[in-house]
This record gives sequence, C-alpha cells and structure tokens, in this order.
Amino acid sequence: MGTEQSREYIKSFFEEIKKCIAEIDINKIEQIADVLYSAWKNDRQVFILGNGGSASQASHMAADISKNTLGRVYDPRIKRFRIMALTDNVSLMTAYANDVGYDEVFSQQLRNLINEHDVLIVITGSGNSPNVIRAVEYARECNAINIGLLGFDGGKVRKMLDYEITVKSNNYGVIETVHPAIHHLMVGYFRQKIDNEKLVTRQ
Repeated sequence: MGTEQSREYIKSFFEEIKKCIAEIDINKIEQIADVLYSAWKNDRQVFILGNGGSASQASHMAADISKNTLGRVYDPRIKRFRIMALTDNVSLMTAYANDVGYDEVFSQQLRNLINEHDVLIVITGSGNSPNVIRAVEYARECNAINIGLLGFDGGKVRKMLDYEITVKSNNYGVIETVHPAIHHLMVGYFRQKIDNEKLVTRQ
C-alpha cells in the first residue's frame, strides 16, 4: 500500500468513526444510562455478553462500571453495581459449549442467575449470533430488560430489544471502536449521579 493510499485509508477510517458517533441518538444514550442507573438504585443485576472482540468489550464494560464508578475513595455507604460479564468464566462457557452447544453458552448461564427486572446487555456487531439471540430470548421469558450495542443494521436481535444503539457501519473495526466510547461515556455519567447520591447521603 503506497503512502498516499495509506493516508487515505487512515483518514477514511477516522472519518467513519466521527460520522458514526455524530449519528448516535443522544436520547438513546440517556435512556440506557437511566435504565442502568435505576438497576443500581434498585439492586438489580446487570449481565453483559458478546463474542470475539465484543466478548472483550463485555469484560471491559463490566470492569469499568463495577469499579470506575466508585471514584478513588470507596465510600462503604454507597451501594455498588451488581454487574458481571458472562464471557469471563471460560471453564463454564466451554463446558456448556461441549455438552449442550455453543448456541447455549450464555443462555445457560442466565438460567442460574437472571431474575425479573434484571438487565441484559448484548454487544454484537452483526446482531445475528445464535448464542446472543438465545440469551435475549431467555431474558425476555424472565421479564428482564434487554439492551443492545449493535452494528451494521442491528441484525435479527435488534427488534427483540427494549433499548439499542446501533453503530451504522459495515466495518467491525469502526463498530468495536465506537462501542467502548459509549460505555466510557456512561461510566462518567454514573460517576456524576453517584457523586450526587453521596452528597445526599452525607446530609
């Protein structure tokens, strides 16, 4: 790839990221953030899942919302997010994949854990992965709230969700760059809200 061609590719990649971010509906971000904040307030559980790059994003998001919402001084009077990534127990995932099938690696975990009004977050570029769809189906049966960070046109799972943000790109690299930006934004949002809770608690 020549220098000029390389520069054009780099410029177009960043331009697409900027375009996708600009197209995100801020109202949808606020709605999802409010759902998660309500889960925090009401001691609901939050589960996150994804495949491939989205699996690492699920782990990253769970870690950040669990820890980085606390600030540097962990106030024991303030409740914490009850949040976990279903991608993190490799032994359990591979056991289900081996014994039941890969399509069930997330839904089988939810059968042990999810309750009514809990929250499931699915991170998926295509929106068509069978294991993601199975997990959403089971969460819907349990009357849980379903949220998606999606790409392309949202795929089959988009219509199954209560809330979604779809990054309108056909480039997985762009999609998997914008999804973390959304979750980092939400961590900052929760930090502000939780700091306000601390002020109320101290009064």
